[in-house]
Amino acid sequence: MPPVSPFLRTAASYAWRLLVVGAAVYAVFAVLGRFHEIAVAVFLGLVVTALLWWPTRRLARTLPRSVAVAVTLLGSVLLLLGVLALVGTAVAGESTTLAREFRQGIDSIEEYLERAPFRLNPHALSDLQARLGDYLSSHRSTVLSQAVSGAGRLVHVLTVLALGAFCSFFFLHGGDRQWAWFCAQLPPRLRARVGIAGGAAWRTFTGYTRGIVLVAATNAVLVGVALYFLGVPLAVPLALLEFFAAFIPLIGSPVALAVAAVVALAAKGPITAGVVVALIVIIGQIEGHLLHPLVMSRAVRLHPLVVAISVVAGAIAAGVVGAVVAVPLVSVTWSVHTALRDARRAGGDPTADDPAVDED
Repeated sequence: MPPVSPFLRTAASYAWRLLVVGAAVYAVFAVLGRFHEIAVAVFLGLVVTALLWWPTRRLARTLPRSVAVAVTLLGSVLLLLGVLALVGTAVAGESTTLAREFRQGIDSIEEYLERAPFRLNPHALSDLQARLGDYLSSHRSTVLSQAVSGAGRLVHVLTVLALGAFCSFFFLHGGDRQWAWFCAQLPPRLRARVGIAGGAAWRTFTGYTRGIVLVAATNAVLVGVALYFLGVPLAVPLALLEFFAAFIPLIGSPVALAVAAVVALAAKGPITAGVVVALIVIIGQIEGHLLHPLVMSRAVRLHPLVVAISVVAGAIAAGVVGAVVAVPLVSVTWSVHTALRDARRAGGDPTADDPAVDED
């Protein structure tokens, strides 16, 4: 039997290690997928903790820790409810005008499509509307079952939000002590490395969370002001949609602005819709070349191609939740790898690092 070449031997040794790592990663994601509600709730708790850690610490200097946490959480909930009430008031106040403008806009779109160069059959859209109505009538039971299923999903969403708020309360109240206790349960030879990894992960996660919220808020303000001056209806709800969509890097903002372009097309015509499309390009340039480098360069050191692949892979694996979680997960993983590599190269005593994650 001829001897095995060193190259093949090395490739085989790496191959079985990669198989073991791949199996471990698959097992972790399988468990998270089985209990995805809990994973999402913990993630939301970490997000809230990253956003409210600084004000909670400031209030805790004059108030008891529990009271400071309760004040920051209740204040955040009231602020969120106020924003939602503002959006609901805006939608209710513009509903009549919006319905009239939409009817006029759809008629104008039909007339535009009937002319050159499209030459659309004048009865095509009306036939489509009739077929849609017939479909809904014939599949009424299916639609009702989907509505009931949606109500059940709403209960799941509320449960996840409640568990996320519960997690955030205890993370804010004693997250540093919980992390120190966890590190103390590990073997002594692992405590220093886990402490370094945890500190790097928390710094990256908090930096990313605060940065993406700032980027999303800036995008929402720019979109809201632009839509308001263009006279596009539902400017406030569309700005709020832009805020939440910005949490999906590279993809979310264009999708939200595409919805705004459709609304502008139906309500104000193709010229205003074209201006909104141009706004997509402008917002993308501001976000990619100004906001992300200034706000998030310290927290996220990923190539845009890596970000795009991460978002698409997360969306394929877990839908919208995966698209939102993908970039911070990859960023945290890379920062942990970098921190451990630098600690190894430095050759210093990693036990000097405080394992308790207490970053502002």
